[in-house]
Amino acid sequence: MDFPTYQALTQLYVDYASAVDSGNWDLWPEFFTDDCVYKLQPRENHERGFPLSTLAFTSKGMLKDRVYGIRETLFHDPYYQRHVVGLPVVRRDSGDSFECEANYAVFRTKLSQESTVFNVGRYLDTVVRTPQGLKFASRLAVYDSEMIPNSIIYPI
Repeated sequence: MDFPTYQALTQLYVDYASAVDSGNWDLWPEFFTDDCVYKLQPRENHERGFPLSTLAFTSKGMLKDRVYGIRETLFHDPYYQRHVVGLPVVRRDSGDSFECEANYAVFRTKLSQESTVFNVGRYLDTVVRTPQGLKFASRLAVYDSEMIPNSIIYPI
């Protein structure tokens, strides 16, 4: 992978974290291809090859439905989240697609409470070149803990 491509890949990861932390949910689906896959899965299920995921979406349309749900139908205590994402490691480069991995930690801050570690794991991604730049064709967020506090509302 040449340096400009790696720089664009790194920018994709940085822009993604910034977008989901901003609360501007309309930005989130635009990081994905139309026929994308987005899953949030516990590490135990991933390592055993079990398909069960906490969240599983199989198109950009489903991501947009989730955005609608976040805004209009899901009721929860409001909170902020902040992503800290490691540099992506490119595991496979086939020219127009890349298999990548990056560690992440998500911190959550409820309005009248201290910040806490909310979710920690790694992204397993397939990134593809599109006319609009690099996009996620697949994003699997494999989280380390078997327990999640309450529920997952916002994208990881």
